[in-house]
Amino acid sequence: MKLRKVTAASAVVFALALTATACGGDDSSDNGSSGGGGDKIKIGIKYDQPGLGLKTPDGYTGFDVDVATYVAKELGYEPDQIEWVETKSADRENALSRGDVKFIAATYSITDERKEKVDFAGPYLLAHQDLLVKKGSDISEATDLNDKKLCSVTGSTSAQNVKKDFAPDAQLTERGGYSECLSALQSGAVDALTTDDSILAGYAAQDQYKGKFELAGLKLSNENYGIGVKKGDTETVNKINDALEKMVSDKSWDKAVEENFGPAEYKNEPAPQIGNIVK
Repeated sequence: MKLRKVTAASAVVFALALTATACGGDDSSDNGSSGGGGDKIKIGIKYDQPGLGLKTPDGYTGFDVDVATYVAKELGYEPDQIEWVETKSADRENALSRGDVKFIAATYSITDERKEKVDFAGPYLLAHQDLLVKKGSDISEATDLNDKKLCSVTGSTSAQNVKKDFAPDAQLTERGGYSECLSALQSGAVDALTTDDSILAGYAAQDQYKGKFELAGLKLSNENYGIGVKKGDTETVNKINDALEKMVSDKSWDKAVEENFGPAEYKNEPAPQIGNIVK
């Protein structure tokens, strides 16, 4: 076999390449797979849910954001090392399997079907399907929605569940987003809006809506919000669970709930125990 002569110049290039590889020079935007202490960690959140995950001109706010920031800190990442990634509901499992993000905190309810595709840490919040109505409304039970106009977003199953299980004569109205439903509720075009109580509380807590709406407090379903992790990444799941337990014990969890949902007078459930899925 004929060997190629290595010149001095090529030897220098080769040495520099080895140095760059050893220093990890191309890791500046990884998904945090090193388990902490890297340059960046990518975390999936919602961008359009006030009180939970909202992108604003000044940054990112919401309960999910606060929980994810706390967890990232426990994993070894400061807030300025977090790269927030929008993960819409339909793409959450794919984002994890592709490795686009290290974990997802985005009103991600733990279900048996989803557990076949991803692993979950938590739960970190127990939410319920509920109704949002005008302050002082005479709607106090789901059955009161018979012959009333009920709003939810296009494609949501929440309103269908109410009609099927509680109020068959409810008049369903679909809008493109929850903000549109809120505007309709404010104007009187609809009588109630339905989805998870945490989402409703986040919208109702916005400055322009403070004091105008209230939650009926019906607990029509149980939604155990968990932090989604790539299937098989048990180490990260365990670390996140440890972080969540610490967040509860040092009262940071209570502070995040009050700051994000307090103005809506949201009667939240106590912090759930890790692994306790309420059916």
